[in-house]
Amino acid sequence: MYQTSNNTVDALALPKGLVIKGELSAAYKEILTPEAITFLGLLHEKFNERRLALLETRKQVQKNIDNGILPDFLSETKSIRDGEWQVASIPADLQDRRVEITGPVDRKMVINALNSGAKMFMADFEDSNSPSWDNNIQGQINLRDAIRRTISFTNENGKAYTLNSQVATLLVRPRGFHLEEKHLTIDGKVFSGSFFDFGLYFFHNAKQLIANGSGPYFYLPKLESHVEARLWNDVFVFAQEYCGVPQGTIKATVLVETILASFQLHEILWELREHSAGLNCGRWDYIFSFIKKFRNLPGYVFPDRSQVTMTSPFIRAYTQLVIKTCHKRGIHAIGGMAAQIPIKNNPAANEAALERVSADKLREVTDGHDGTWVAHPALVSVAMDIFNANMPTPNQINTKKREDFNCTGEDLLRLPEGTITEVGLRMNINVGILYLESWLRGNGAAAIHNLMEDAATAEISRTQVWQWLSTGAKLADGRTITRELYEALRDDEIIHIQEYVGATAYAAGKFPKAIEIFNQLVLNKNFEEFLTLPAYEYIN
Repeated sequence: MYQTSNNTVDALALPKGLVIKGELSAAYKEILTPEAITFLGLLHEKFNERRLALLETRKQVQKNIDNGILPDFLSETKSIRDGEWQVASIPADLQDRRVEITGPVDRKMVINALNSGAKMFMADFEDSNSPSWDNNIQGQINLRDAIRRTISFTNENGKAYTLNSQVATLLVRPRGFHLEEKHLTIDGKVFSGSFFDFGLYFFHNAKQLIANGSGPYFYLPKLESHVEARLWNDVFVFAQEYCGVPQGTIKATVLVETILASFQLHEILWELREHSAGLNCGRWDYIFSFIKKFRNLPGYVFPDRSQVTMTSPFIRAYTQLVIKTCHKRGIHAIGGMAAQIPIKNNPAANEAALERVSADKLREVTDGHDGTWVAHPALVSVAMDIFNANMPTPNQINTKKREDFNCTGEDLLRLPEGTITEVGLRMNINVGILYLESWLRGNGAAAIHNLMEDAATAEISRTQVWQWLSTGAKLADGRTITRELYEALRDDEIIHIQEYVGATAYAAGKFPKAIEIFNQLVLNKNFEEFLTLPAYEYIN
């Protein structure tokens, strides 16, 4: 059992074997209190070995796929899929989730997102957050202050930002099980990023959130199985008991952003049934997962990512299956992200982009989604208008059961049609380098070519380039994608990047390291599971 030896914040007594390698300013010690660190130590003691074992299981599942054993619905859990049961009821402030805005946990973003007019704000410690020590701890400070309504921010021009009287309901996304917090070790073992983000947020804020009439609500990323959902559920049960919070107070929405999770939707909801707030279609990561999982199988080569849209059959199957599953179990199905940002210098292009957003959101609400995501405050009203016009009730759980829709494993695994083009290859190189450079600078939500990008887009970009190179794929014009072709196009795109960001920004940025990492990711024989793993070495 980990215990603190004294309670003085200044001394910051640590549990036995625990080492903090990050800065400990006075403000940071308000988050990293002895009591909070003791709680983190207990999470590590009780659950870290299970987390590591689940990561090993992922490797074995990948070996099975490489050997031609494709995922399918589990025979051993058929009774759960066929059974008549529903998840526990959810609180009033989670009933209407028609528009959710997402973004990293920096101070200005937190204020603007809560003030955006969206029903929900998902504060993100994962894909849109570059996980530097400062970003992570400042993020915890920012959320603490927002929950207590003491948060404010003044920019360099003297403009002040404070919270409106009416704000969005707050949800928090901790890092996935595969990510670690290298600034905290216990007995030489690096701490889980998931437990670090969840633990600090829950410990400091759960009771205050309840007092505010809300609760500790979460998004869970990158789950690949119901057994992984079971681990989160056990963490929730322990955390609520330890902190004196009623069981079932935590509510969590699972991001269905891996191809394997789509075969276990009922089972995931079952494992979290006392704590479930539904499922979300994390579609960019889902595409990345599809490419990644089947990368070593002959014939599983994806076309340009721009040709893989929400109307692609495998995406249509997955999103509608999420709706049908959630509504059968009495809970929300949240749609995907609109990543567009305003194009201020081109009204015609901006109007065309907004029309695409409207069409996407209309498709979602018509299918039966109970809400949707946007990345920029300017899109809140666009999405809200579509959902208001087509969803007069707080949600569609009881009105659109989607019993008309049937889905097979073949539907979920159907490859998208399309071609590989030089334009697509160039775009993957360009966006991959631009995002990595932004991430290395500490900005995980990067505005690139009029889209708000997070790690998912960069993951698709580098994975496609790796796959095309490793399989010797051909462009639509007949050329084989070779290392020589890649390097020629990469060097050309570096020139375009210099023109895009400007000479001053390029010289001041981290482009040499971003290019080096991108090269390693796409040229190495062995595929890297997540680009954030090797890149994290360069984050302070």
